[in-house]
Amino acid sequence: MTFKKLATYFSQLEKTSSRLRITEILADLLKQTDQNETDKVCYLSLGRLGPLYAGIEFNLAEKMMLRVISQAYGISEEKAKKEYKKIGDLGEVAAKFDKREKPKPLTVNQVYERLEQIAQDSGEGSVERKISNLAGLLGDLDAESSKYIVRIPLGRLRLGFSDLTVLDAFSWMVAGDKSKRQEIEEAYNNRADVGQIAQIIKSKGLRGLRSLKVQLGVPIMPALCQRLPTAEEMVEKLGKMAVEPKYDGQRLQAHYGIKTRGVYLSHTGCVKIFTRNLENVTHMFPDIVEALGKEVKAKEVILDGEAIGFDPKTGKFLPFQETMKRKRKYEIRRKAKEIPLKFFCFDILYKDGRDLLKRPFNKRREILEKVLPSANKTVVLSPQIVTNNPQELRKYHDEQIKKGLEGVVVKKWQAPYDPGRRGYTWVKFKQEKGKKGGGLADTLDCVVMGYYKGKGKRAEFGIGAFLVGVRKEGQFLTISKIGTGLSDEQWREMYKRCEKVKTGEKPKQYQVAKDLTPDIWCQPKIVVEIEADNITKSPIHTAQYALRFPRLVRFRDDKSPEEATSLREAEKLYKLQK
Repeated sequence: MTFKKLATYFSQLEKTSSRLRITEILADLLKQTDQNETDKVCYLSLGRLGPLYAGIEFNLAEKMMLRVISQAYGISEEKAKKEYKKIGDLGEVAAKFDKREKPKPLTVNQVYERLEQIAQDSGEGSVERKISNLAGLLGDLDAESSKYIVRIPLGRLRLGFSDLTVLDAFSWMVAGDKSKRQEIEEAYNNRADVGQIAQIIKSKGLRGLRSLKVQLGVPIMPALCQRLPTAEEMVEKLGKMAVEPKYDGQRLQAHYGIKTRGVYLSHTGCVKIFTRNLENVTHMFPDIVEALGKEVKAKEVILDGEAIGFDPKTGKFLPFQETMKRKRKYEIRRKAKEIPLKFFCFDILYKDGRDLLKRPFNKRREILEKVLPSANKTVVLSPQIVTNNPQELRKYHDEQIKKGLEGVVVKKWQAPYDPGRRGYTWVKFKQEKGKKGGGLADTLDCVVMGYYKGKGKRAEFGIGAFLVGVRKEGQFLTISKIGTGLSDEQWREMYKRCEKVKTGEKPKQYQVAKDLTPDIWCQPKIVVEIEADNITKSPIHTAQYALRFPRLVRFRDDKSPEEATSLREAEKLYKLQK
């Protein structure tokens, strides 16, 4: 397939707001691809060069892209900048100045390879080479193709869908509807790489997915928690269960192997560490990397757990925002000394070549206890009790609250591990129905959709209120306009973050009533945890619900927009408060 043909599909997708129509266009596109290019088409359509966990970055900012456009089309940087201020989209700027009459018929694979070389270029003089090589690529393409090539390195492809929509498209490609989505998603949850999934379907059909096993070094989608309002209902739903502390830290999945290829090297083995949204953060946690090599009694493991910072003087756990300071690109070793971590492991998904996902939880726990010796200092076995008594559950929950933790997670004693699922095998217990005046049993993780300019004192912050939403499939629906409940520091931080992701037009995934249109739209990038007194029915918000007295708890940098609270979850919270 030529890249020009791919660009025409991108153009169709960009002009389409219907999720169903987007799925149909993607399915048609995937049908047209060959097996050796289908993975690249998937990645490029998502604005990437690989799966999320690969972490391939171009490191090209707007200023550099202006130089690329200037060099590619023989115009001054000032002229390109002036046009950018007018249009607000560097892709459109490139398309406007691209006057090539006979572009080269480059294939998708050829363009992908050149982009990959640009992204991987490093060392002395790499910035100049990146600019020159990208300008050269633009010079070989037509205007429409150039528009999308400029957007990809900037992370602004703006086609309005995620990996999950691509999974829908696979189902449409093979069955003409969504009937095969669950089967495909199960494979993706075990191996979160749409490119690999696409190649398997292309070469072997859906039957090829049935033999797909867990692969060391490729993240598994983490299991998620459901909510139930009381201890009694938890016992009734789960029966015999493990009760474990709910840590307020960074969810991590650690892959360790003595002979793993192409993986970050520790002193005694090879390690990869992923966040809950599949980001590779191995280099950010050198203390955990080293500890895994020393403290794990196995040749190969995949561990699921939570890293939480602690005060080295008192031993007390630190708040979430302090722990998140460890997630950084620079001065990593210094920060590791300032904020040491304990990595509490509560599950094992793979050991020495064996996929453990289907094993019941009690059997996985036995294996985990053998893998993690009790004398470990950094990689620690998470404590638990096993019970079917509501009073024991409640007592253990209260003990964790006193320790400064969030409460407990209750796990069905003989259930398999459910990657990516929010079923009733794991249930979180943070607040019991009837407390706090019968209000919300939990917080919501919302996406910031835009903001309103400040007046009076807020004028100095540049922001006076912001609009948040919950997700419904691939769309985001408004649930609250928040103008109070933030400190001055939080208002400044919100403005700073919004400015980085602002966009000149409403993202097509957003459903917003006209009266709630913000002054500035934001791309769906910022996730915030919101607390409220309760949820009420609303004729104004597109979610049909509103938050009463909402306030910002914290920024959830560890969560992607796809992990934000769903409309269905908001509805459950609404019912739980009654």
